[in-house]
Amino acid sequence: MFETLRDDVRTALAKDPAASSATAVALTYPGLHAIWLYRLAHALWASDHDFAARLVSHLSRLLTGVEIHPGAEVGNRLFIDHGMATVIGETAVVGDDVLLYHGVTLGGKSMRREKRHPTLEDGVTIGANATLIGPVTIGENATVGAGAVVVDDVSPETTVVGNPARPIDRENGDVDEEHSPAVTDGSGSEQ
Repeated sequence: MFETLRDDVRTALAKDPAASSATAVALTYPGLHAIWLYRLAHALWASDHDFAARLVSHLSRLLTGVEIHPGAEVGNRLFIDHGMATVIGETAVVGDDVLLYHGVTLGGKSMRREKRHPTLEDGVTIGANATLIGPVTIGENATVGAGAVVVDDVSPETTVVGNPARPIDRENGDVDEEHSPAVTDGSGSEQ
């Protein structure tokens, strides 16, 4: 357990150039505190102590501004930079070495008890205020730009931006029309 805590602090130091010391990170990073409290809530959830898990999750949201459902699956070395207003839903799966900025939503779109939240594979980066809706998969080492709205899967090693999110060419930043899903104007006609 202590090695995991140290690993979390090392991750924050590596991913945040503003981090000044391990002590400052451990005591003042709400994204890190949210992950630690999530782990407690998740352990309670996994042992069928649902009410206690939800209480810990609620306390975490009050203290950190980050809401991680205790049923979500979160890998190692997740870093939530700044944290505030980040939401990770119940059936979300977050891989290892993922970086989330503030305001990220991993939300569901189904009212049924099924896989309804996103899956982030290893090494994914999600920009500030990005919204991912439904059981989409964000491939390994992909990047979702700030403010993007993702409703379709994102291939590994791809960067997507915009609403709806579309791939861009990493070399020049132009939208990659060849690999973009068709965008319609609501009448069924492509724009």
